Amino acid sequence: MADFMQQAVSAAAATAPDWLRDIQSRGRAAWQQTPMPTRKTEAWKYTSLEALKQPFAPGSRNVTATDVSDIRFPALGGPTLVFADGQFRADLSSLELPAGISLVRFEDASAEQAALISAQLGTAVLPHRHVFAALNDATLADGVFLQVDAGITVEAPIQIVWLTSGQSGAISMNQRLLVSLQANSQATVVETFANATTGGTPFTNGITELLVGRGARLNHYRLHLEQGNAVHIGGVHARLDQDSLLNGFHIALGSALKRIDVVVDHQGSGGHCELDGIYLPRDREIVDYHTCIEHSVPHCSSRERFRGIIADEATAIFNGRIHIHPQAQKTRAELSNKNLLTSNKAEVNTKPELEIYADDVQCAHGATVAQLDPSTLYYLRTRGISKEEAEVMLSYGFINELVEAIAEPGLQDYLKPLLARRFSRDSRLTRHLL
Repeated sequence: MADFMQQAVSAAAATAPDWLRDIQSRGRAAWQQTPMPTRKTEAWKYTSLEALKQPFAPGSRNVTATDVSDIRFPALGGPTLVFADGQFRADLSSLELPAGISLVRFEDASAEQAALISAQLGTAVLPHRHVFAALNDATLADGVFLQVDAGITVEAPIQIVWLTSGQSGAISMNQRLLVSLQANSQATVVETFANATTGGTPFTNGITELLVGRGARLNHYRLHLEQGNAVHIGGVHARLDQDSLLNGFHIALGSALKRIDVVVDHQGSGGHCELDGIYLPRDREIVDYHTCIEHSVPHCSSRERFRGIIADEATAIFNGRIHIHPQAQKTRAELSNKNLLTSNKAEVNTKPELEIYADDVQCAHGATVAQLDPSTLYYLRTRGISKEEAEVMLSYGFINELVEAIAEPGLQDYLKPLLARRFSRDSRLTRHLL
């Protein structure tokens, strides 16, 4: 990792705008003082970083554009920025912006926009909460800044797409998204990560910051669709102001390693957060979600639901934490994690946590781990449904509630057939799902 770090920093320094240099220096200093996580590190107890022990080459924006035509991502009709192997692809992007919003790459930012980005970048990332956030800062050469002006409602979803061709061997890429919603604004943001499973090993270090202003409403979807050898270590860090609302949805198909940290910090009273997630590892894939909802002020609420289906010899880790600070009276918070094992060799480590320092709160948390119910399976088979189709129906039904809760119709239309194929490529077994 030391050699990789040195190469990545050198490549970033050569291409970054001048105004990013201070952020890079801050990141390098923090990274050098942070030891690499091991199995003795509590937050990484069940997650191995063996996948990173190979010579990654920093992604370059100066190489010939790679072919990503076979990679499918949602077509939602709104403004779309597409990056392939770390390069911005204008030919795949659509930048017709409605009035009242700014969507700009860091390297194209004006002096005024650069000042806004510098002032806000990193403000949602709580200290010492995400080890690889420092690496992201240290190697930051480009990113995306989205700002919605006060009182503006953006009807069409805004999509940021990060694609990896898999044709460049082992490469590393930084992803950075900064979203700032001003007071009483509304927007939907969809992040999609996908790759071509051609044998390459892409490492994505992805950080997203969500700054939701007073009375603002943000729907945020993050789709981790990378498969095969892909490695993704990233995080979503949100800061909620007074009376704001964040609806978050995550989905992770399995790959060599996915570790996603989600931190929501209530900084203004009256805020509400809803966070849903689905993870579906199989073979020997690893998916790790660590979430933390910080209730720092009174009169806020949150509801969190994550569900996982773990197959074959795959491993899933879920650590969900609700932290109620002493001054956060009148808090309401719920956390639920449910897991379905479809193999005797599948493994899940789940740990829901409540840390409460206030005495006038209403909180609940729980986790379950189970296999398919034999009696339900038998019932379906007595109705003429084959065992294979019954297993597909019950597995899909386990996550269907969260899929149906997605408010964006185009996203539902994209995810339903994708998930159906995840359970079976035989259309006869998925005919009742779509």
